[in-house]
Amino acid sequence: MFLFLILLSSAIALIVIGAVVDGTLYLLSTGVLLLVVAVMYLLVRSILRSRRRRPTVF
Repeated sequence: MFLFLILLSSAIALIVIGAVVDGTLYLLSTGVLLLVVAVMYLLVRSILRSRRRRPTVF
């Protein structure tokens, strides 16, 4: 979860800087790409976590 928060905060910071500063479209695009990677990481992690078998106790 810590990695996701780091990726998310970095993406938001890059998006804001890329949108505010003139001529830094590459920062904006890098931030959006990083945001997509963070969401994909969270999705894969939740899928893998839900596939784990829970042992049944008799």
